[in-house]
Amino acid sequence: MDNPILTLDKGTRCTAWNYSGQRLAAGLADGALAIYDSTDPASSTFSCTSRFKVQESSILRIVWVPPEYGDVVACVTADGTLSLWEEVVEDTEGPQWRLCKCFDRNTSQILDVQFGNNGTCLKLVAAYSDGQVKIYELLDTLELGKWQLQAEFQNVIDLVSKYSNASCLSASISWNPQRSEVQQSNFVLGFNSNIPPLNSAKVWEFDLDHQRWLPVAELSSPEDKNDQVYAVAWAPNIGRPYELIAVATDKEISIWHLGSNPDPDGRLSVQKVAMLSGHGSEVWQMEWDISGMTLASTGSDGVVRLWQSNLNGVWHEQAVLAPAS
Repeated sequence: MDNPILTLDKGTRCTAWNYSGQRLAAGLADGALAIYDSTDPASSTFSCTSRFKVQESSILRIVWVPPEYGDVVACVTADGTLSLWEEVVEDTEGPQWRLCKCFDRNTSQILDVQFGNNGTCLKLVAAYSDGQVKIYELLDTLELGKWQLQAEFQNVIDLVSKYSNASCLSASISWNPQRSEVQQSNFVLGFNSNIPPLNSAKVWEFDLDHQRWLPVAELSSPEDKNDQVYAVAWAPNIGRPYELIAVATDKEISIWHLGSNPDPDGRLSVQKVAMLSGHGSEVWQMEWDISGMTLASTGSDGVVRLWQSNLNGVWHEQAVLAPAS
């Protein structure tokens, strides 16, 4: 029998590996955050090196800040609190974790939060259960407590429309992983809600000329505009003339090509190139490999499926990873 690399505490609600895969953060139902590290470089086993209280309520979501800003995690708790915790080195006591920012609590629950970095500024986008989207910008890269609310809107093409009765069960955000000072900030977002216009995955881009966020593409066909979105994933781009984005609904996983040249209205061309069905149930999470060639998906069927395209651009299931019975 294979030996486990670590054993999580009872009551663990969520986990997140850092960007190098060398640390794991785990959120517990009692509001504590545990950090696991590999103490022996020659071993692949991990042990808990820090454990501290974030809130009295359960931690629902953990996201690591990009590594160039240090060892920092964002924690979302059941009471609607979003906080940032930073590891600092104390001369006498060694590494300690301290609270560096607690965002204003909203009346609705945060469903997802992700960080984006275009080379000049760190941004944070948060999606809420009332359908609102808030984008914060870090004012000083050396001061992780100095964030400013840059924009607030809903995930709709018609920017005039507002939905005050939205009830969202989940949301998924994925930033464009490319980091360039000349590239605009953009991300894809989809909701699982009772309002169809909110649900479909949309690509948002920051318009420098008008200093606002605009929807530049909708990853949805006419026949599936009412489908709830469970997960989105933007692939790394190594030399492709287009972007590659995966969208998971309650029906399937769709693979989309996103063009790079906007039309006169500022919209980007989209093309659905594949429909992947295999889970037979909800897909909760998707991740691309570093090359953007292989997509991993997992859901309520309890397995991880790996997807790839062949030289002809035909997508297929490459492997299935199931837990031992």
